[in-house]
Amino acid sequence: MDEEIVELLDREQLALASKQKRISAFVIDEILLSFITMMVLWDKISGASTYEEILNALQPYIVYTLLIKLVYHTFFVMQYDASPGKIIMKIRIIELNSFSSPSFFCAFNRASVRIVSELLFYGGFVWGLLDPLARTWHDKTARTLVIDA
Repeated sequence: MDEEIVELLDREQLALASKQKRISAFVIDEILLSFITMMVLWDKISGASTYEEILNALQPYIVYTLLIKLVYHTFFVMQYDASPGKIIMKIRIIELNSFSSPSFFCAFNRASVRIVSELLFYGGFVWGLLDPLARTWHDKTARTLVIDA
């Protein structure tokens, strides 16, 4: 299967995004998501003075944080083929079957499994570092590839 993907990429003159670019995009997105979450929940944490108080104040809102991540990744992948971090790093996401922009369901699947991966100690991301084509769990389930833009 990997050989078929490589042949398809060669035929379409596309190159997989480097792991370094993907890691950089991940870090950028996490910083942006942290900023968005802080803005949304600022009134809940502004009175906290210690790290423990901040955690205690945010604990009831963990579901909202996960929903923010789900909407963020689904929207940007569906609309722009990339999250803001990927746009900055000049990489994008394509569906493996058609080499086209991800559909809503593909983007939603990808975002959902990405969150599951994060909750499971970033297992899917570690998997992506070890995969020859750098496919994470969310890439595999959504049948996507991350390529240079």
